[in-house]
Amino acid sequence: MPGIEKLPLEEALEDSPQTRSLLGVFEEDTAAISNYCTQLYQAMQRIYDAQNELSAATHLTSRLLKEYDKQRFPLGGDDEVMSSTLQQFAKVIDELSSCHAVLSTQLADAMMFPITQFKERDLKELLTLKEVFQISSDDHDTAINRYSRLSKRRDNDKVRAEAVEDVYTSRKKQHQTMMHYFCSLNTLQYKKKTALLEPLLGYMQAQISFFKLGSENLSQQWEDFLGTIGTSVQNVRREMEEEVGQMQQTIQQMERSCDPLYAPCDPDPAHSPVCRNLTRKQGYLYIRNKTGLVSSSWERQYFFTQGGNLMQQGRAEVAGGLVTDLDNCSVMAVDSDDRRFCFQVTSFDGKKVVTLQAESRRDCEEWVATINNISKRIYLSENAEEVAARVNQTALEAVTPSPSFQQRHESMRPSSKGRSGRASSISSVGSEPSPALSALSFDALVAPETPIQFDIISPVSEENSGQNKAAAQAGRRSNPFGESGQDAPEDPEDSILHQLFIVRFLGSMEVRAAESADVISETMRQILAARAIHNIFRMTESHLLVTCDCLKLIDPQTQVTRLRFPLCSVVQSSSHQDNKRLFGFVLQTAGGREDSRAVCYIFESNNDGEKICDSIGLAKQIAFHSEIDRRALEKRKEQDKAKEKQAEELSKQKQIEKDLEEQSRLIAASSRPANPPAADGQFLLLSSSQSEDSDVGEEGKKRGESEA
Repeated sequence: MPGIEKLPLEEALEDSPQTRSLLGVFEEDTAAISNYCTQLYQAMQRIYDAQNELSAATHLTSRLLKEYDKQRFPLGGDDEVMSSTLQQFAKVIDELSSCHAVLSTQLADAMMFPITQFKERDLKELLTLKEVFQISSDDHDTAINRYSRLSKRRDNDKVRAEAVEDVYTSRKKQHQTMMHYFCSLNTLQYKKKTALLEPLLGYMQAQISFFKLGSENLSQQWEDFLGTIGTSVQNVRREMEEEVGQMQQTIQQMERSCDPLYAPCDPDPAHSPVCRNLTRKQGYLYIRNKTGLVSSSWERQYFFTQGGNLMQQGRAEVAGGLVTDLDNCSVMAVDSDDRRFCFQVTSFDGKKVVTLQAESRRDCEEWVATINNISKRIYLSENAEEVAARVNQTALEAVTPSPSFQQRHESMRPSSKGRSGRASSISSVGSEPSPALSALSFDALVAPETPIQFDIISPVSEENSGQNKAAAQAGRRSNPFGESGQDAPEDPEDSILHQLFIVRFLGSMEVRAAESADVISETMRQILAARAIHNIFRMTESHLLVTCDCLKLIDPQTQVTRLRFPLCSVVQSSSHQDNKRLFGFVLQTAGGREDSRAVCYIFESNNDGEKICDSIGLAKQIAFHSEIDRRALEKRKEQDKAKEKQAEELSKQKQIEKDLEEQSRLIAASSRPANPPAADGQFLLLSSSQSEDSDVGEEGKKRGESEA
């Protein structure tokens, strides 16, 4: 007989939607077999119940056998041998429909017993296994949901251990139940043949033994045919027993080998390293769906990569649906408030962001590495995994720092001396160093044990703490983000330059030679090497605002300023020579010449590294010219003030001279004789002011005589 369709026991643990779909086909076939066997059982029951209905029951049996081809069995519809065999049986039974009834005892032993066993034992056992499998599957879903909801903030070892044990028990129970259920369904494909053929064989043998006189109807040819069918039934039974034995051995081997896979977390990460060369991956993940403005829910779905797309599929779905396009996307591990092992996939244009959760840290890192390889379109190559391994090895070697600059610059030409304007402060990473710089070692730029900061922390935290203390003493509420309402200098809204860029912070570290041309490139190497060694994929995304006064890092969600870099403190900025998405700048913190610190900040942008560096250079030029104009204006104001002061002093001097002249005149008037009488005999009267002036003049004259 042709090959039997089987459920793969090896895929029982993965429990993928494809396996569930195939299981649904087998269950549909089982329901069809059960329905068909029930009808056949009823037909044979009628033969057994009454001899008077033997003819009608035999005719019904013949008709049912003829309709076997019309039955839509999902797995057995194309069995031509079985169909032709049943058609021949139908022909014989139709010829015997006019014969006498068969003895009840012979029918009970040879016909009713096999089909009753199949109906009452085998089919009911399948229904029981189906219910047990459904219960174990529900228990596993409940356990995995409880494990995934473990709080990250309130981490309790006892609760986590109970959750892991619950997942282990439920997953093991589901795996074992599913394998036994698959085994029974596979066995049913053999039993349905024997359940149909054995009752018919017994019925025919009973007829032959009962009707000895009907040898003319049953010739030697039919006896040979029945013998061939009996041999075929024995072969099917023998093949079924061998297949059952093999499936039992496979179940035992799978139980022993899959025992470590029942636990959701990695029991021993050393024996299960992370594979970073994958270009295809599938498995169950949790996806965050927004249910409101600030609320969200997590849903468990089956995710798989198909080319450059990320697909998802539910258990009841036949095909998967598109989640997002992975070409040129960005992926990074993120910290969630209520979930662990989360990572975020952002599309190329930044309009769609998908947050997913894996079962373990290893699974999370493999998903991040796989999506990162797909975003580089490595899957289009012939040997995708080899290309991915070569690219990852090249990237690791590219970020490994060289032992000294002298070895790296031996074959390079001396740099050009003619630099002017913005080129003096804005240089390109990887440009030719000067002869003086080529003799410097790596330790001259970056300290050997300088710590690398991968999170955004303000370098003026002491000033912020001082502002918070002053605000607390004044009874004013402090800003938790380090900003103040009055003390923090704000950028003028009428600034000439306002440019906004999307950047992701990679890291920062303290450097020694702030004005060196290669300090930014070596800092990039150090930070990227540290990220590759420590498997750090998380990056903080921010908006970089470039103005003529400062550089600002703004939170894209809350619009709160995370960091503010005065433009006057930015010593230099440059981008990577090969990867234009990387750029950095060196910041000279406040302090004296000896106490000042230089910190190099490295960022990743969306192919805007050179543009950002040009914008910073333009801002420095504008700030430089603005400073020159401001100083010229202040000088002009000082000159105007000096002229006004000189004019004021001159006016005061003239007033003093005028007062002295008036005083001299009054003294001279007081020294003259009394006024003579007028010609008409009247006296000349002085005014009150003149009399007072004369008195003052006399007093002054007397004072002068006494002093003399």
